[in-house]
Amino acid sequence: MPRIVVGVSGASGMPLIFAVLRALAEVPKLEVHLVVSAGARSVLHAEGAIREEELHACARHVYDPADMAAGPASGSWQHDGMLVCPCSMSTLACIALGTGQNLLHRVADVCLKERRPLVLSPRETPLSLIHLKNMQRVCEAGGIVMPFCPAFYIGQYDLSAQARHFAGRVLDQMGIENNLCQRWAGG
Repeated sequence: MPRIVVGVSGASGMPLIFAVLRALAEVPKLEVHLVVSAGARSVLHAEGAIREEELHACARHVYDPADMAAGPASGSWQHDGMLVCPCSMSTLACIALGTGQNLLHRVADVCLKERRPLVLSPRETPLSLIHLKNMQRVCEAGGIVMPFCPAFYIGQYDLSAQARHFAGRVLDQMGIENNLCQRWAGG
């Protein structure tokens, strides 16, 4: 059974990750393991539309971000990759530099060292040169930087349809079969 780790860090965009988590929860035989950072909890509270418990309900397992002894912190714990969405610039920097300050950072570090897919969905604009260089470091280490970009060609413009499509594209990057996104059939 495929399983992925989803990290939620402290950047604006909680409605997006909630929609992505709901879409992932619909994928048969996919285990979702969730880490919600302290910063993400603050943003959830500030944005106010979604409660942390609603994120938790979409996952099979939820880990405390301070629990550095949790299964996903080890390279021997088998999984199919990780998505960090939204990925704050602070989280991006910690991953790019390998500082591992919490479980979310550590799982990302494990993905890179074990050559497992790591997809980061940064949420910031405009981007500074520091942000871009950190993205470059992650890419050079084997990670994938995949901002949420609406796919207008699917003909659906609401957030839930776009987030579902994005979730499918993320699973594509992890090699997990899905029917979440509309495939381009040519012009």
